[in-house]
Amino acid sequence: MERAQRVMPGGVNSPVRSFRGVGGAPPFFASASGPYLVDLDGNRYLDMVLAYGPLILGHLHRAVVEALQGQLTRAEALGGPSELEVELAEEVARRMPAVEMLRLTSSGTEAAMGAVRLARAATRRDLILKFDGCYHGHADSLLAAAGSGVATLAIPGSPGVPAGTVADTLVAPFNDLEAVAELFSREGERVAGVIVEPVAGNMGVVPPEPGFLEGLRELTSGHGSLLILDEVMTGFRVALGGAQERYGVSPDLTCLGKVIGGGLPVGAFGGRADLMGQLAPAGPVYQAGTLSGNPLAVTAGLATLRQLDSQLPYQRLEEMGARLEEGMSAAARKLGVPLRVNRVGSMLTFFFSEGPVRDYACARASDLARFSAVHRGLLERGVFWPPSQFEAGFLSLAHTDQDLDRLLEAFSAALSAAV
Repeated sequence: MERAQRVMPGGVNSPVRSFRGVGGAPPFFASASGPYLVDLDGNRYLDMVLAYGPLILGHLHRAVVEALQGQLTRAEALGGPSELEVELAEEVARRMPAVEMLRLTSSGTEAAMGAVRLARAATRRDLILKFDGCYHGHADSLLAAAGSGVATLAIPGSPGVPAGTVADTLVAPFNDLEAVAELFSREGERVAGVIVEPVAGNMGVVPPEPGFLEGLRELTSGHGSLLILDEVMTGFRVALGGAQERYGVSPDLTCLGKVIGGGLPVGAFGGRADLMGQLAPAGPVYQAGTLSGNPLAVTAGLATLRQLDSQLPYQRLEEMGARLEEGMSAAARKLGVPLRVNRVGSMLTFFFSEGPVRDYACARASDLARFSAVHRGLLERGVFWPPSQFEAGFLSLAHTDQDLDRLLEAFSAALSAAV
């Protein structure tokens, strides 16, 4: 870590990896296999981070490794079209009917940038509505925080983001349909689109309340705005067809990433053909990327999706997630500790909170010090849980019942020590 801090800001290449939110120093990892990580000192950890979601099959799944080995004998990058890109777009469209056409990118940030630019161009409007605590990458206009008021013009979410850059970004509380409706009553004719994580994963896991996503669909349709579902995290993780299948909501545009790259850097956005047809070179809306559609990333994504091509994997993930949710809740009840486990499929977060966690304000009000103490206890017992209250934990198909037993035993012991 000392070496890293001399050559990288904070010693890391993504802030949450620094452990600033939980204290201590992060382990530096050397290898991985299945549901396990091994650090430089040879310590083995049960991995509940899974690269923040992409590794739904676990590390180094045989189908993914074999596909990548085969592709490495052909090309690592091409600088021109490949059949692999077409195959991945077809696989996504087959699973997500709302995605009639797809544009690949190299990151989720790029995907959200492209979707927002396209929404503004297609509607000829400037305002974009996002939700407090939802993360759509680190593009300036989306790195916005809530100002004062229930639904308000945003303020910059980071130094270096000019106020003018977020002047056309509106922010409302997640799960507050009334606030969105009030905003649309004032600004509806100026709103190009609403971008939302259908299941929030960057304030910890916060599911949509019944009617919330459906209400967003109704409001956007009624005002000529576009609904953008940011499924970078949920896409092909919470259901075979993503959150849009799970909740029965059809967006105009969808952002994807993580699972569709099988652990390699990738992103994508797609949607209705009439909208996507406005992208260059078919239309005037410019978007580009040197490594978009990289054959290695696409190969890993294709291999991953094909392993998920039935409901059976999702049934298994649902069963494991339910078992963890109940086991953690039972351990907390036994000790008299207020705990809320928010879960959707194989995504889950535990909050030390008396009441339900339904938005970012609720997540921030949970007991962060106790979370940090339990996180340290889990790490000491060989469980690598996301090092922030505001990140989702994940399960993979590589996790076994014995792994879940080990995790629940470690959680119970860590919680007991933190009481």
